[in-house]
Amino acid sequence: MKVLFVYPRFDRHAESHPELRRWVPMNEYLGSPSLGIASLAAVTPAHWEIEMRDDRLAPADAPTDADLVALSFFTPAATRALELADRFRAMGKRVVAGGIFPTMMPAAVAPHVDAVVIGEGEPVWHEVLADAERAAAGTGALRPVYGPVFADLATLPPPRVDLYIDGERPGVFEPDDYPLQVSRGCPLACVACALPKTMGKKMRAFPLAHVKAQAMALAARGKRACLTEDTGWLPGTAGWRRMGELFDALADGSAGLPAGQRAAISYVGISMPMILASPTSFLERAKAAGVDMFYLVGGFDPITTRAFTGKDPDALAKAYVAVRRALDHGIEPYTSFLLGNEDDDAGTVDRMLDFADRSGIRKAEFAIFTPYPGTPSWHRLVGEDRILTREWRLYNDANVVFRPARMSPDELLAGYLRLWREFYVDRGHLAALPIAERTIQF
Repeated sequence: MKVLFVYPRFDRHAESHPELRRWVPMNEYLGSPSLGIASLAAVTPAHWEIEMRDDRLAPADAPTDADLVALSFFTPAATRALELADRFRAMGKRVVAGGIFPTMMPAAVAPHVDAVVIGEGEPVWHEVLADAERAAAGTGALRPVYGPVFADLATLPPPRVDLYIDGERPGVFEPDDYPLQVSRGCPLACVACALPKTMGKKMRAFPLAHVKAQAMALAARGKRACLTEDTGWLPGTAGWRRMGELFDALADGSAGLPAGQRAAISYVGISMPMILASPTSFLERAKAAGVDMFYLVGGFDPITTRAFTGKDPDALAKAYVAVRRALDHGIEPYTSFLLGNEDDDAGTVDRMLDFADRSGIRKAEFAIFTPYPGTPSWHRLVGEDRILTREWRLYNDANVVFRPARMSPDELLAGYLRLWREFYVDRGHLAALPIAERTIQF
């Protein structure tokens, strides 16, 4: 038996707006394929042959001898994913879909596939494959829905990063860094986040041995890990404790970092409230572990949703302190600004640019608020009849897909583009960074 894993392509910011390539010193960055695919490959029985296709590199809908096609995708890739599902089924293939979009919008996916996996895939993957074997033998069929079931993280093997990092296969895309999970789940309720629904509201930590194995599997190939889950900075949680243990293991050498490799981590995701809530000792542990950059996410927390409205000087003051704390610890705050929250207006653009100037931010990205399907903001805006399109490829943080509260859709889009242009062209923020750090990956 053979399973074909497919990661569908999606439009990045510069594909939606080619002018960004003229303004921003960007490199050709695709990012890593789905962590879900690598995780499922790790629990696939040995008698199943595995093939992986990254649709961003070459069209994935070429003929295949696979018995099962498995698609993993989030919202921006949903348009292409459903197109691929239809094509594989037209070839007579059985198709299963999982990931964030199928979990949040199973009814939209179901007509295009034979089965939808809701939530985490590892606990039900053996059932899916067993049913696929029975279907191939004519003695059974795939069920329409599998899950949701939460995985016991203590039982999971490290993801199969070798699917993407394999110098023995010429032409295979090898990302510079790859997501590393220290935990799953989140007790917060951010309006545009799918995490509590896809992985649960309770934070569950991976064993330290598992986390170290992920980091070292990358380091052994000369790659680094990116810790994108900013929930790991919630003080007192399981994820926070595991993050600290990883920092200490990297700092004292017990993680087994290859000789000559200075750091195993490219960046760590965080938010301004989490920087302020973190003890100085925790920031010092991160720096000692080789963390030189924060991916500072904005637009969802009580500070950054208010700091640039012109109405909350206390939130603005806290924003300055958060950035200064990062810089004081020698950690570059690569800051993501989100435009289009309910209190944002045309003046928010100037306030964001002024903040970047005054705070010392040298590297930033800009995004348009996007109500991802199934999230609290999606349900609210659907109820208010403010969703403008359900063309899922446009849900990539670079297009206006809803009617803003204090701007027109055209004003919001123009403001987003002006942020990119003025930050990088008119104000030249990157000039203060070392040459090696001047390109933007988006």
